[in-house]
Amino acid sequence: MREFYLLATEQAYPVSVDVMREALESEDVEFLSEPAPEGFLFSVRSSGLRIDVTFETLSKPLGWTPDLITGSAEGHGILREARGIYRISFDPSTPQPSVGVFEALWCIRSMMEHVPGVVLDVTAFKLHGVQDVAEITELDFDIRDHINLHAVQAIQGETPLWIHSHGMEKFGIRDVEAFHLAEKDLLAGESFFHQLCTDLAFGQGPVSRLVVETAVGTPFMLLPSEEARNGLMGVPLSVFDGHEGPFSTVVSTEGRHTLNELLKPYREKFEKEPEEKAQFFQDQANTLLPSFKTRFGRKGWMEPLGFLVRSTFECHPGEETVRENLWVEILHWDGEQIVGRLVDGSAYTTEWRKGAQVDIVEKEINALAMAQEGHTLEQGEMEAMLEQEKPV
Repeated sequence: MREFYLLATEQAYPVSVDVMREALESEDVEFLSEPAPEGFLFSVRSSGLRIDVTFETLSKPLGWTPDLITGSAEGHGILREARGIYRISFDPSTPQPSVGVFEALWCIRSMMEHVPGVVLDVTAFKLHGVQDVAEITELDFDIRDHINLHAVQAIQGETPLWIHSHGMEKFGIRDVEAFHLAEKDLLAGESFFHQLCTDLAFGQGPVSRLVVETAVGTPFMLLPSEEARNGLMGVPLSVFDGHEGPFSTVVSTEGRHTLNELLKPYREKFEKEPEEKAQFFQDQANTLLPSFKTRFGRKGWMEPLGFLVRSTFECHPGEETVRENLWVEILHWDGEQIVGRLVDGSAYTTEWRKGAQVDIVEKEINALAMAQEGHTLEQGEMEAMLEQEKPV
């Protein structure tokens, strides 16, 4: 059993065990509160996994929070003033990498209904408020909720960055690293890492030393860092201070430290759409919108037809504001107001999460699409289907 989450609260005394029993115990969840070492509060068993919760009263507030921890100013404030700490522990090796994380967060969500506070992900150095935990447990899985990626200058030159993850340990997996990343490829590198870490978290990632063929045809390998780092040239050992633990290192099939070819398909995600292409989609949307809206209005309840619109959303990956086009599956259309579900989610932040419900208005639409039985219709197919909606 290892401690992976802390729930920090200004309350100096623990919540009643009886209250938590009522909140957590069910046909699928066994609640345990037998006598145990000092500080033990309760345990739950669910999905073949045991989660232990202990409580510690702090003699005085922490008064500070490490700069490495990411989270809102409000979250940092709660952590600084905390007088009580709930420690949530589980064994990440059973029964499957992601199960322990999901079960622990569901337990924490129930606790936060009775305990005001903020959650610290110990291995990822991330703070989560009550709304964050609700979204993480309700919406589609997003690895960015569970890890932090750090980029550190390791050498001089055109590709100086060492990028590595923090937070994979709670999935029972080594964190991941790669070397020789260019500054201009940082976003593409992060996108690759997010996909790789997602696969690993669900037990579907590559096996060490086994060549992996990607969907775009660029193979790579993962090597144990204690082996892969031996091939690095010119990287001072001081770079790894505080990172001596085991990592999995991304290398080429020949064992070289290079990501240039591997990142080609990931760069496209962050390239600006050509002006003429954006104008084509906008003109098409303006032309087809009336018939598109009419066809949506008579969509059958069981009809395997999806209606999607694209709109621009603002996100804030740093101090700057980025405008990003995202696709929305329409759920409800009332007048000019549209309620939909995000199909892809933001590539920059978790502000706009895949699966989240959003509101847009007709005038914000800049592209249209339709899907039938999971297949996105070609432009000609969509136009032909909508042609039938035009008045004779």
